Amino acid sequence: MEVGFLGLGIMGKAMSINLLRHGFKVTVWNRTLSKCDELLQHGASVGENPAAVVKKCKYTIAMLSDPLAALSVVFDKDGVLDHINGKSYIDMSTVDADTSSKIAEAIKAKGGYFLEAPVSGSKKPAEDGQLIILAAGDKALYDEALPAFDVLGKKSFFLGEVGNGARMKLVVNMIMGSMMNAFSEGLTLAERSGLNPGTLLDVLDLGAMSNGMFRLKGPTMLQNSYSPAFPLKHQQKDMRLALALGDENAVSMPVAAAANEAFKKARSMGLGDLDFSAVHETLKAPDHSS
Repeated sequence: MEVGFLGLGIMGKAMSINLLRHGFKVTVWNRTLSKCDELLQHGASVGENPAAVVKKCKYTIAMLSDPLAALSVVFDKDGVLDHINGKSYIDMSTVDADTSSKIAEAIKAKGGYFLEAPVSGSKKPAEDGQLIILAAGDKALYDEALPAFDVLGKKSFFLGEVGNGARMKLVVNMIMGSMMNAFSEGLTLAERSGLNPGTLLDVLDLGAMSNGMFRLKGPTMLQNSYSPAFPLKHQQKDMRLALALGDENAVSMPVAAAANEAFKKARSMGLGDLDFSAVHETLKAPDHSS
């Protein structure tokens, strides 16, 4: 199976390498072309632009940073639309439902097939093929894409019409971002109260609130180590999009709104490229926050 892959950030790179390791022929493209070099060493081909990748491959996957990037590769010069007739496009980026719908309509109008398939999971699950895939759109394309999804993820869901995958992903990331802020506040409160925050991690892990995120992030947060598995700037983008979804549906989201403000504060402190757990730094005394 020959697959195109647009976008070689933290997630896209890991996902492309996984496909190559499992025998897929992969043609990659990234706006910063030097990011393709490592994939060449793993056996990938490189396309000079998105149009060239789509022309070569029956299926093209995109994993891009935000709605602007997702729209750009489709609609700009030498973009996906140039050769999409009879081809299939699977957008695994995290975007809002409106962006996904715009892309879907444009691709269908040009005779192509579209599936949105954002993922739940960050760097390590991407490397291990343990992502959760939240697909919506063309059901026949979903069925055709399952061999690739089975390599990339541990479970795939088909959620119906275009937009439902985007909405589900934003709800999941909104909960995750809100939880991370509560977790950060708890670690800080424990420490300032004279408790050992490491012991708090042990207590949490033995109870009903035990979860993989606390288990994975807690120890590194206590070490002030924030190597980016999921960059904070992307988490804040997802909080913003989730809050907009709340506005559309008249859902009051005071907890998510407060969490979004904390992520915005972290970005203003220059922490946007660090892991989203670096929101923890916003709670530290000013003389420790530089």
